[in-house]
Amino acid sequence: MSANPSADREDPRRYEHLTTLRLEDPSAVARAATTRIRHEGARAGKQNFIIAADHPARGALSVGNRTMVMADRRELLDRLQIALQNPAVDGILASPDILDDLLLLGALEHKLVFGSMNRGGLSGYVNEFDDRFTGHTAQALADIGADGGKMLTRIALGDPATAVTLEATAHAIDELAQRKLIAMVEPFLSEWHQGKVRNDLSPDAVIKSIGIASGLGGTSAYTWMKLPVVPEMERVMAATTLPTVLLGGDPAGSPDEVFASWQAALALPGVQGLTVGRTLLYPQDGDVAAAVATAASLLNPANIPAE
Repeated sequence: MSANPSADREDPRRYEHLTTLRLEDPSAVARAATTRIRHEGARAGKQNFIIAADHPARGALSVGNRTMVMADRRELLDRLQIALQNPAVDGILASPDILDDLLLLGALEHKLVFGSMNRGGLSGYVNEFDDRFTGHTAQALADIGADGGKMLTRIALGDPATAVTLEATAHAIDELAQRKLIAMVEPFLSEWHQGKVRNDLSPDAVIKSIGIASGLGGTSAYTWMKLPVVPEMERVMAATTLPTVLLGGDPAGSPDEVFASWQAALALPGVQGLTVGRTLLYPQDGDVAAAVATAASLLNPANIPAE
């Protein structure tokens, strides 16, 4: 890939070397992980900016009303590399396949790396709340030198599959903690609505989900929250002492409105930064670099490395 990924985006064979490596030298992924220069690690006073790219592994390929827009892996890798080239972007959250691609591309030097652990609750699946852990394991994350794992934790009080998901999440938190890896827990109170899963984004529901998720596992020493930006975020953030990153979700409203809501929430105590995917990778105007730069500008300017 060139220093300017957009320069190669018309070449349909631009990632063919990844297929060749996977075919002839699959151990190249492990070697790339071993030789990668790691990020210095999260610390207080420095908000982190992480790009999320684990949606396809759950069958979630749409952004807003653009169906299947995330289906083209070459296009997604182009956009991810543009985002990761911004020096303010600290890291990546991705499913194993995407993370392996980025390792082979050498795109994760000096970056935080979070693996996506449970992708079994497929979008539109009849039993979507039975969100099995089908992605990274804690040991796999330790083996590649990752910083932690993320788990989607949807709590549906009217669906018995919730108990299985909560138990599996607790075990994953314990397994990560045993290896001193971060558990990035993304909780929602959710329900079935007209045949689809709907997350309750009211402040009270988010606060309740925080209380439930924070108590999972034998220790919360390595647990972070990954929370949506909702009304009354001051009250929401008062519900936890755990480090918290803000998620973007499927973008709704104008970009200016979305960015303004992030900016206000980033100023609150306990907010460690942003973990955002579709909003920045597939902006309405198509300019990934500009969207990432705008999001980066919302962080404390002292946190942004020089070009």
